[in-house]
Amino acid sequence: MILLLFGADAYAQKQKLNLVKVNSFKELQRYFTYKKKAPVIISGHRGGMMKGYPENSIESCEKTLSLMPSFFEIDPRLTKDSVLVLMHDATINRTTNGKGKVADFTYAELQKFTLKDREGNVTPYRIPTLVEMLEWGKDKTIFNLDNKGVPWEMYSKLLKEKKYPNIMLSVRSLKEALFYFERNDDVILCVSIKDMEEYNSYKNSGIPWNRIMAYVGYTMDPAQQHVYDLLHAHGVMCMIAVGPTRDKIKNLEEKQAAYKEEIARKPDIIETDYPSLFSGLPLKK
Repeated sequence: MILLLFGADAYAQKQKLNLVKVNSFKELQRYFTYKKKAPVIISGHRGGMMKGYPENSIESCEKTLSLMPSFFEIDPRLTKDSVLVLMHDATINRTTNGKGKVADFTYAELQKFTLKDREGNVTPYRIPTLVEMLEWGKDKTIFNLDNKGVPWEMYSKLLKEKKYPNIMLSVRSLKEALFYFERNDDVILCVSIKDMEEYNSYKNSGIPWNRIMAYVGYTMDPAQQHVYDLLHAHGVMCMIAVGPTRDKIKNLEEKQAAYKEEIARKPDIIETDYPSLFSGLPLKK
């Protein structure tokens, strides 16, 4: 059973976190099954962020959960000594007080630097490993792992260990989706299905619909409503991403008004850089 809880254990009570608890693959499947009248789910892109809380950090995820339930897209990347750390860019220039490529540093060397928030303010927080994030979040939320050059075999092995039932994978192609599906019997895939061509590709792929969550673009396009109806008929949820669009609006009132416009288009999931700004907005369809 999936639980949306407020303060469910001693740690969470202290932190007052809104939890999304998933303890098995079946529960993960149920969480990502379309329900007609379910509220819109908010996903924190790059772990979410706000002033003082940098992207791809445990602290940002925790701060978001103190305000609302959410799941998080995060960006694992390999260090020089093959440790998976969280970093969106190939370099640490934008998001830390250091410079250079992630792949040119060992994990220990990266710990000399601290993270910066979206406004460029240096914080006391350090670059986390993927395992540190997963350990923190295993009883608190769900993670959608993007792939920043990580060998597909590493993600497949991580899933086979069955230590973290709260993981889904974003894929860039049908080829990548089939790689995981053919090797892992317990993986949910976030795939691009923006039109009938992409819909038919997955329909004919052999991947069951209950292994899929559909990324449909920056907004729910009325011209593609037939695709959304087909996906919903299969129990597939439709996710939009507003990072490149609505998140760019500077004025807070205008930004939240734009968020409301997207909510009114009835996506099932909205991925945003700023999940905290959706706290208090009417998410019911």
